[in-house]
Amino acid sequence: MHSDLTLIKAGTGVLTKAGSGALDRAALVHLVAAIAGLVDAGHRCLFVSSGAVGSGLSAFGLAEYPQATATRQACAAVGQAQLMQTYSSLFANFEITVAQVLLTAADLGTPERAAYVSDTFRRLLVEPRILPIVNENDSVAVEELKFGDNDMLSVRVAKLVDARRVILLTSVDGLLDPTTNAVIPEVTDIDSVIHHVRLEKGRFSMGGMASKLDAIRFAVDAGIETHIANGRHPERLAGILAGTGLSTRFPRRV
Repeated sequence: MHSDLTLIKAGTGVLTKAGSGALDRAALVHLVAAIAGLVDAGHRCLFVSSGAVGSGLSAFGLAEYPQATATRQACAAVGQAQLMQTYSSLFANFEITVAQVLLTAADLGTPERAAYVSDTFRRLLVEPRILPIVNENDSVAVEELKFGDNDMLSVRVAKLVDARRVILLTSVDGLLDPTTNAVIPEVTDIDSVIHHVRLEKGRFSMGGMASKLDAIRFAVDAGIETHIANGRHPERLAGILAGTGLSTRFPRRV
């Protein structure tokens, strides 16, 4: 669809405060400015944003991610509206209009339904100042309708729209070598780094590094270059697109 299309995914740990799970407005301002800079430079972007459930927690007086499905979906229903209102307001400062696209796995489950979604993205991406913002439709997606997490959602959408690269923004600089704690700059064999993964995830997040590697395997097999980078430093995005920014890069499998 777009040979130079970049899909950027921001996880819950990037968008919310560690203590409360509430939206971190300062982090959002920083991230929006960086994405707007890419758009201004002529890059076509898609943005997958987590954070709906975390955004809705405070409305229900919750201090952590709810386990009950109905409560989680109710938090998402409130939080998604708040999230999009925030993005709409922030991107408007850069004269960028946001478009909300909420998906469940069923929307990509058959070629016919996937084609409808693809057509929608195709039309949105014709417009240089419209930024599609994608999220799982968490207020209605029960287990059998879910992608699993937004990492898998991101790479499935990236394949659908023929993206050139995916950048998964997390709360770390990339995949870290457990002995040196240094960022591994490039990984060509995912199996070789599985043992590096720490089996932990944040209170407010669904995925972890292990699920990221599953999603990355899907992406590189589909011919999509993928990066893990630090969403708390979104100013690095331009460098990553230029091939110089700090991240762990997973080259596409040719």
